[in-house]
Amino acid sequence: MSNEPVVSSTPVVSESGLRRIAVLPVRDTVLFPHAVLPLTVGRESSIQLIESLAEDRTIAVVAQVDPRQDAPATADMHTVGTLATVHKIVKMPNQSRFVFTEGVDRVRVVRYVQTEPFMIAEVEPLEAEGTETGESLEAQARVVVSQFQQIVTESATLSDELRTIAANIEDAGRLVDFVASSLPFLTTDDKQKLLETPGVSARLELVNTHLAKEIEVQQLRNKIQNEVQDQVQQSQRDYYLREQMKAIQKELGEQDEGQREIDELRKKIDDANMPEDVKKEALKELARLGRMSPMAADYSLTRNYIEWLALLPWAKSSGVKIDIAKAKETLDEDHYELKKVKDRILDYLSVLELKPDMKGPILCFVGPPGVGKTSLGRSIARALGRKFQRVALGGMHDEAEIRGHRRTYIGALPGQIIQSIRRAETNDPVIMLDEIDKLGRDFRGDPASALLETLDPEQNNTFRDNYLDVPFDLSKVLFICTANMLDTVPAPLLDRMEIIPLQGYSEEEKLHIANRYLIPRQIKANGITEEQIEFPEAATRHLIRHYTREAGVRKLEQVIGTVCRKEARRVVEGQTEKLIVTKEILKDFLGNIMVRVDTEIADRVNRPGVAVGLAWTPAGGDILFIEANKMKGKGGFAITGQIGEVMQESMQAALTWVRSNAERLGLEEDFTREVDLHIHVPAGAIPKDGPSAGVTMATVLVSLLTGTKVLPLTAMTGEITLSGNVLPVGGIKEKFLAARRAGVKTVILPAENRQDVEEDLTQEQIAGVEIHYAKHIEDVLAVALPQFKPQPVAVLPVAETSVAA
Repeated sequence: MSNEPVVSSTPVVSESGLRRIAVLPVRDTVLFPHAVLPLTVGRESSIQLIESLAEDRTIAVVAQVDPRQDAPATADMHTVGTLATVHKIVKMPNQSRFVFTEGVDRVRVVRYVQTEPFMIAEVEPLEAEGTETGESLEAQARVVVSQFQQIVTESATLSDELRTIAANIEDAGRLVDFVASSLPFLTTDDKQKLLETPGVSARLELVNTHLAKEIEVQQLRNKIQNEVQDQVQQSQRDYYLREQMKAIQKELGEQDEGQREIDELRKKIDDANMPEDVKKEALKELARLGRMSPMAADYSLTRNYIEWLALLPWAKSSGVKIDIAKAKETLDEDHYELKKVKDRILDYLSVLELKPDMKGPILCFVGPPGVGKTSLGRSIARALGRKFQRVALGGMHDEAEIRGHRRTYIGALPGQIIQSIRRAETNDPVIMLDEIDKLGRDFRGDPASALLETLDPEQNNTFRDNYLDVPFDLSKVLFICTANMLDTVPAPLLDRMEIIPLQGYSEEEKLHIANRYLIPRQIKANGITEEQIEFPEAATRHLIRHYTREAGVRKLEQVIGTVCRKEARRVVEGQTEKLIVTKEILKDFLGNIMVRVDTEIADRVNRPGVAVGLAWTPAGGDILFIEANKMKGKGGFAITGQIGEVMQESMQAALTWVRSNAERLGLEEDFTREVDLHIHVPAGAIPKDGPSAGVTMATVLVSLLTGTKVLPLTAMTGEITLSGNVLPVGGIKEKFLAARRAGVKTVILPAENRQDVEEDLTQEQIAGVEIHYAKHIEDVLAVALPQFKPQPVAVLPVAETSVAA
């Protein structure tokens, strides 16, 4: 090899008589003589080679032994290549060259004389083909043409024009080169071997071998394809026919109704994101439905069952982010006061924000009617951004209303819980179970017991409705129960709930609620505007005090609505001036006052033997008049009124204490020997709880027997023991608010109930009322009967007194 590089690519003849020519290395490509081949040139050395071409654009195209070599050396090149003429050079945007070359003749590389900047080698043509003729060569050529045409015919990628071109080539050598360059299944090694093989006959034989092999491969492929097609043909034929029938029916508007329903149900099942076990059950029932005639008795039942499964929100949640500040604003906007209740709700929301997968608590709002239990549930749902559903449990006596009916029954449906979730369309709604204390129970079952699983956070994640018979997760649902009283709620059910009491409202609270909520709502509900009617504070107080006596505000809203309806009538009749509501207008619209606050107690407690007690009822607190009288007799003791066993026991205990302390009270020890006593309760309380009227009974008896009147506008509550001790009672807030509504100015409570007053009552609620705390019955008598002075026989406990400003 010369040490001096030759930079020109122009072909020259060396001293040895060999042709010296530039070599273009190519990978995975073999150029045959008389074939036109486009080449992409991207190597720097190859680009320099192409750029150096002069008028004689002749190069040698030689394939690399290893196509992965980016910079092949001379040893990496095949020894046989093709002399080629470069017809056109196109410069590409990526600086590469697109070169159109045409093969001229086979050449053998004798030696390389230059490697930089590109390869130049001395080449010699392969030995001449000779003048091979004869019938053998012609037969070989015809076989090649025949087999090539057969392959082209059965190939999907080869052009049909190749058959005509091959048939028109007369020279056997050119035929071999054309066929070899046209066959895509030949590997680079196969083509290189054909290029290197000397003699036309040998190359024809080699090409025939490749063509025969390809024909066998095609036949085998066709055979396999036919066998597979035969295997699926029957099922595919049926499928295609069915699909065509559906398409035809759809075009004609005659699509099979049953099949359309099944397709729709299948799509609903796929879109429902059911758990795997539920989806398996749904698809099983769907397959059963598909085999069933639409006229079958079970067809509609099965279809309804699948629809229920598909339409339940198995994985659809509300997805609303909790905003504690917004939730607090929503609760304050919808409800006045109720601080403890709002704090508990905000605590729950705070935990839910920190732990989204927490198990929902079961809140139970307990309080008299009209205090806002149901509306509070709606506010919670609005604060959470969830759907709200209400289930009325009052009078429900069939447990199937909770758990659902078995599908074997005609008209079977899921229970109210699952129905509410379907209506809400999310799996985390707020469901209010209203009036849980009014559930019925008979031979059809016990709904309260059916609620045990529903309201248990440890069990309701796999709640199984009788109709669905698949588990549904209720742990994300926020259940809220309401009740007027808890005595009728079974203890196991009560144990699963967090009790939140809602007591009644004071007059001031009712005034705020009326101005903020009730009056605007009723004005809007009755079609008038705030420019047409006005409720001054004095008129609203008069409404609250003299037309309603309730713990809540339901009756108050009703009378406000009555006034608004009267104004609506005035507007319709043409009286357009603004109505300022006054006491006179209220009397004209509503009639005479219904509640005499101050005068009622003063009129009835105007003689000895009458006192006012405080009672708790499911409708809130209430005042209780207790009257006693005496007459000549033989020591009889009569009890009348709507009273139960607990109240009768209180009366007996009070009488025993009075008789045992007759001397201190200034009475004869046997004062009952010639006297009959009669205690009457015109409006008694419920038998179970009783009015906690022991101290009231004792006060009434002492007042009667000593002829001393009870202090005006005084009410009391508390139980008494035989030794005269005053025991604590419940419902202090309800009882105190009832006393406020009745115009009471002095309230006597057990000393141990002081804590209840401090926790449950505000300074605004107790303002203007004098509260006395008593440990012994004599503390009560000292306040209730100030004119009576018992005989001092022992040191008596000093009464604790708290006077509100």
